[in-house]
Amino acid sequence: MSTSAVNIPAPAQGGLVIDHGALVPERGAEADRGRARRTYAAIDLGTNNCRLLVARPARDGFVIVDAFSRIVRLGEGMGATGIISPDAQNRAMDALAQCAEKLNRRNVSVARSVATEACRRATNGPDFVARVFEETGIALDVISPAEEARLAVLGCQSLLDDDDRPALIFDIGGGSTELVLLNRRIGRKVEIINWVSVPWGVVSLAETEPREHARADGRRAAYLRMQERIRDVVADFAASAKVDFSGGQLLGTSGTVTTLASLHLDLPAYDRRKVDGCIVPATAMRDISERLSSQSVSERAARACIGLERADLVVAGCAILEAILDAWPANELKVADRGIREGILRAMMVRDGHIF
Repeated sequence: MSTSAVNIPAPAQGGLVIDHGALVPERGAEADRGRARRTYAAIDLGTNNCRLLVARPARDGFVIVDAFSRIVRLGEGMGATGIISPDAQNRAMDALAQCAEKLNRRNVSVARSVATEACRRATNGPDFVARVFEETGIALDVISPAEEARLAVLGCQSLLDDDDRPALIFDIGGGSTELVLLNRRIGRKVEIINWVSVPWGVVSLAETEPREHARADGRRAAYLRMQERIRDVVADFAASAKVDFSGGQLLGTSGTVTTLASLHLDLPAYDRRKVDGCIVPATAMRDISERLSSQSVSERAARACIGLERADLVVAGCAILEAILDAWPANELKVADRGIREGILRAMMVRDGHIF
């Protein structure tokens, strides 16, 4: 655990330019003329997903001009082997090749590409990063858990209510879960007062229960075991924070919370415009989680907002979410369909002199 302020980098002398992911300083008059017309990009290669956003600065933030997201399961099987498997590498390479094509087609001039828990943990992570650069030109920056937490906060902090209540932002990832406790003050910047990276995400936790039980009671028992595996570390973090969280704000960013929010809203298909920023009662999140925990993979896959790709992982995310709600009680939580990519974009644009 750690304590730090959320410091958005100050505008740099000339900013940064990129050639397929390799960052190089740029200075002088040419840099000044180019800032206004730059196109920015952020790639987030996680344990489960590969995501890309391409954007241009606007008066009140930025405008998305292209996006890409694909489930690649980079960390599949890594709990047993300690490596990124050849199949997982190939899935990620296919997705990253499409990202590289979009970077070229959109004439992206400023970008950052990051990788998180799977590449941090795998013994062959450095070899995979080298392969990515050789085959796509994308230079992956394997970031620390602290940087991952900072970028997630930068990406979604604008959704927090502007008051003096404490806030917890959590990001349920594929290989880890980041919990960030914020000290929110009206008219002042957000400050991270404590954070933790829990070494369980939807992929790593789901793989502790490798087979689906035929009976609903067996599936329920497996769900409770997953909750137990993560509950203590989340509770220990809450206890160590020594903050009165009654009335505090909860803000969740991940495929788990966006999926559950879409089910709560009874959407026929996922719609980011309706999910991002929506508020869901904590009891509703728990009720949905309880129902999903007893369903079979095929039953969950039949829901349009879950689908086959998420059906075997969403329950592990529900277990993590319930452990968080146990430790950080709140009447409701706000849902963010934004995170690391938006944090990367914001940091780069602020560094280049764009004001939000």
